[in-house]
Amino acid sequence: MNRQIFINLATKNLSKAKTFFGELGFQFNADYSNEDACCVIIADNISVMLLSESHFKNFTDKSICDSQTSAESLLCISCESREEIDNLVSKAKSLGASVPREPQDHGFMYGHGFEDLDGHTWELMFMDQSANQ
Repeated sequence: MNRQIFINLATKNLSKAKTFFGELGFQFNADYSNEDACCVIIADNISVMLLSESHFKNFTDKSICDSQTSAESLLCISCESREEIDNLVSKAKSLGASVPREPQDHGFMYGHGFEDLDGHTWELMFMDQSANQ
């Protein structure tokens, strides 16, 4: 079996969230998208389901955390280069994301990130395998 992972995130405004991730360059899977949900393709086996808060509540009896003030998760995506990270962070910021921390440069590993329009934390990471040898 070729497993897939679907990360489910509640969003206050699905239309704005979809525009945000589309402008960052992500593609969508129309088979798993409708007026209450949008499937963002991260990689072949990894997708993020952006769900309207009302639809998200169909899957849990728990309250939805306010991701602007509480951390529900830290999502980390590997990138091809430092430049890709810097470009994504810059673009995310221009689309309304916040950038709460400075980039972290550890020589062989470089990371930076942003908080999307709903406050979800997206970490971006590049590991230079040649520098680690």
